[in-house]
Amino acid sequence: MKPSVIVLGGYGINSEAETIFAFNQAGADAKYVHVTDLIENPKMLEEAQILMIPGGFSFGDHTGSGKALSNLLFDKIGKQILDFVKRDTLTLGICNGFQVLVALGLVPALEDKYGERQAGLLKNTSNRFVCRYVHLKNQSEKCVWTKGIDKLFLPVAHGEGNFFLPEEGLDALEKNDQIAFTYVDEHGAPAKGEFPVNPNGAQRDIAAVCDSSGRIMGLMPHPERGLWFSNRPDFTLAKEKLIREGKEVPEWTDNLQIFKNAVEYFSKK
Repeated sequence: MKPSVIVLGGYGINSEAETIFAFNQAGADAKYVHVTDLIENPKMLEEAQILMIPGGFSFGDHTGSGKALSNLLFDKIGKQILDFVKRDTLTLGICNGFQVLVALGLVPALEDKYGERQAGLLKNTSNRFVCRYVHLKNQSEKCVWTKGIDKLFLPVAHGEGNFFLPEEGLDALEKNDQIAFTYVDEHGAPAKGEFPVNPNGAQRDIAAVCDSSGRIMGLMPHPERGLWFSNRPDFTLAKEKLIREGKEVPEWTDNLQIFKNAVEYFSKK
């Protein structure tokens, strides 16, 4: 049976169609659910296995990135969301969705303190909106979403992706294997905070974190916007190299594996 995915939509949220396509291509049953519909019928969470909060600029980010949406969700259906994540479910937030998960206290949730905000996603150190492709490296063995992945090449598009935690919190993330992806250069070497390899100045080059269970992940870059190999900005060069080496030109990128991992998690149950 295909796992049921709620892809949240609403005011200022975007990339819903791409995200639904990615999950369904991976073998899930993903559907668009408007935030007001979920609030009016939170029992939908009881029937779903995966909750996905896409990117965008929810409510215009007028009160801060992801804050208005997270406040609305916490006020109206906070208990139901906490009940959902404590079940054997999966949750993913991409870009603005990552900001929402942080504000809701679902990641990093150190010491299992779900519902308590512990981290922040600050303005990019460049003080500019950054839209470009970046390289990521998987750093986690426990994170469900990163299984079988080494490196990814995918786009970012954000103005507030600078992950922040006090030093003791960062140490705890590393100790607990909760750093899912970090920014690296094209050879896989650490970005060391340098722009543009690290596009936002995030501490310890953090691009994604998970909770202690590995079932909830917040991710700044957009895998759903770079699913096809032809989406790559270096597609023509990469294609030519593969042809000259006698290799097959793939249709899909490794970014699809993030969504496949979610489906495979439930197929093994």
